[in-house]
Amino acid sequence: MRAARYYGKEDIRIENVDEQTCGAGQVRIAPAYVGICGTDLHEYLGGPNFAPTKPHPVTKETIPITLGHEFSGVVTEVGQDVSTYGVGQHVVVQPSIYCSNCEACSAGYENVCYNSGFIGLSGGGGGLSDSVVVPEAAVLALPDNVSLDVGALVEPLSVAWHAISAAPLTEESVVLILGGGPIGLAVVQCLVALNTKTIILSEVSKSRQRFAKDFGAHHVLDPRASDTVAVSKELSGKDGPDIVFDCAGVPASITTACSAVKARGHVVNVAIWEREIPFNPNTLGFREANYTGVLGYQRKDVQGVIDQLAAGKLKPSKMITSKIQLEDLVEGGIKALIHDKESHVKILVEVGGMGRVDSAIR
Repeated sequence: MRAARYYGKEDIRIENVDEQTCGAGQVRIAPAYVGICGTDLHEYLGGPNFAPTKPHPVTKETIPITLGHEFSGVVTEVGQDVSTYGVGQHVVVQPSIYCSNCEACSAGYENVCYNSGFIGLSGGGGGLSDSVVVPEAAVLALPDNVSLDVGALVEPLSVAWHAISAAPLTEESVVLILGGGPIGLAVVQCLVALNTKTIILSEVSKSRQRFAKDFGAHHVLDPRASDTVAVSKELSGKDGPDIVFDCAGVPASITTACSAVKARGHVVNVAIWEREIPFNPNTLGFREANYTGVLGYQRKDVQGVIDQLAAGKLKPSKMITSKIQLEDLVEGGIKALIHDKESHVKILVEVGGMGRVDSAIR
């Protein structure tokens, strides 16, 4: 079968590899659509980061590994003892890898397992292949009214859903989002689905400013043209936003977040930071504001997103700005996102036309 294999920095190869065996408690999926994530770009440009260079504690694999962790697909085989899913069913995958034995897992926080990883980044197969075998516990059914291409957006939307669950959000909340990349735009959509009163987004990119407006942000600021702290305080009608989501992860964004949030408000760090930066805790301490870090998602977040999609409250299809074939992954996908960010939010790889999926089922 075909698979996109990651060997290291700027080295991804479309190769033929053997299919995994579908064992007891496992489900084989023919991936339909796979989103290219910012993490995939970081792996390509400067990795290995997530991709293991020594045996991963759970998968026991090292590079080369198969990429693809944001994906939907069709069930083509179920292992012994699997009764929840059947052949032909449309599904998405929660790609979290966890050990089930550490203190975090025992407490139900599999997203911060001390031995964590991701299907499609840490071994265990990946969505950028004609076939992938995953544990039954990683599979969630797609409702009939949610298409497979939109299903590939469930994973990034789940990151946003988990983030907004980390703060005391109400319909009356005033929220500031810093950064209008795919996750920042996903946060906007999740807030809209929950009827949040005031949603403010700050972003330098003109095209992403337009996307933010299209997705329902009430106010969109350009930090180069206006003072985000001052304007967000004015728009809040009080001494600042109730909640600030930092989806940018740059030194200026953390300073803005901590300066803008109201007294005893909440700053939620959603971004992944690439390096250490100077930070003065007094910015938060002097107003007794809270700073919370979040990572990934839990199963309840993934199901929450699916429920919102089924109810028509989340309508993310405009996030899909291009669809490409697996053979065009590097040039038409990864490099396009690196060099032409203005034109794209989410590029999907169409791994198998439905003809290929049908053949896999038969």
